[in-house]
Amino acid sequence: MSKVGSSLSHIVTDLGKNGIFLALIAVVVLFQILTDGILLRPQNISNLIVQNGYILILAIGMVMVIVAGHIDLSVGSVAAFVGAVSGVLTVKMGIEWWIAIIISLLIGALVGAWQGFWVAYVGIPAFIVTLAGMLIFRGLALVVLGNSNIGSFPEGYRALGNGFLTDLFGEFEIDPFTLGIGVFAIIAFVVQQFRTRSGRQSYAQEVEPMIWFVGKIVLVSAAIFGIAWALASFKGIPVTLIILAVLVLVYGIVTNRSVFGRHIYAIGGNRHAAELSGVKTKKVDFFIFVNMGFLAALAGLVFTARLNLAGPKAGDGFELEAISAAFIGGAAVQGGVGTIGGAIIGGLIIGVLNNGMSILGIGIEWQQTVKGLVLLLAVAFDVFNKRRAGGR
Repeated sequence: MSKVGSSLSHIVTDLGKNGIFLALIAVVVLFQILTDGILLRPQNISNLIVQNGYILILAIGMVMVIVAGHIDLSVGSVAAFVGAVSGVLTVKMGIEWWIAIIISLLIGALVGAWQGFWVAYVGIPAFIVTLAGMLIFRGLALVVLGNSNIGSFPEGYRALGNGFLTDLFGEFEIDPFTLGIGVFAIIAFVVQQFRTRSGRQSYAQEVEPMIWFVGKIVLVSAAIFGIAWALASFKGIPVTLIILAVLVLVYGIVTNRSVFGRHIYAIGGNRHAAELSGVKTKKVDFFIFVNMGFLAALAGLVFTARLNLAGPKAGDGFELEAISAAFIGGAAVQGGVGTIGGAIIGGLIIGVLNNGMSILGIGIEWQQTVKGLVLLLAVAFDVFNKRRAGGR
């Protein structure tokens, strides 16, 4: 194959791998036009992050569950239950907010351990266990709340969902600290990309053409700087975004560079082969659900903090949003395939759809219809790609 043909082939393959990112760009451009520029106003960009933070947190855990070949239908109820417990601890019992948060996260991990035990060591399918968990913890949330709302929360607690990191260097029209973080993120991204490319070249692996490589870096860097500028023009960096950034970094390392992460993909790819290779599948399954319980608790705390209220209706539909984000982001239905980055992009697509349609005044019934169609098409696209690849 000629050099030009090889380059074109690599670009086409790369476009296929990054199709979800291109889909996000297309959705953003579409709603930016339809909303007459409202979508990408600084305040709305900040709102997009804050309003969808808890779904993105859940999506990070959910994609790991799905990659391992499971599903978790209980995360919305667990989030509601933990939010209710934190309300009782903080508001009714007067416990310091940060202690209440730690206790709540531990309770979430224990809930995950409870469900992980039934899945991993008893052998009950995750669908059944978490369906039962959805009912159990929704009921317990109602019991804890007494079927009433609890609020309001201390300022430190509310910062989880409504706080901003800004004005650290004084008051400016454009916050320099936020811009500085944006520039640092761009530099880190560029360095990481060049290191990855250099590593592949050192092992004589094929890499994309330099012009294509640089073009992708410029596009992503421009997006990062645009978001940083928008946030700096409004209130600065949302605390929710800081939490998300830390989670993406940590879980990106866990899934890509740790033994535990490799075991998750091995189990999802072929459980029997993983067992024969010495992977302790039960232990991995158990800790996947412990992790999911922890992240569901964190999502519940962020949501409760944003509303400044723990209510019996909290968490409704969270599990469907998180599962949709994972599948739209490229996770395979049968397991073994999926990434943290893909789940985040899938969650952002859902968030942009929700926000854009709300700005346009589209009713909730049509919003649900559109999101359902998007999920169906995303999974259909995944199935089509696998069949095409299998036919080669």
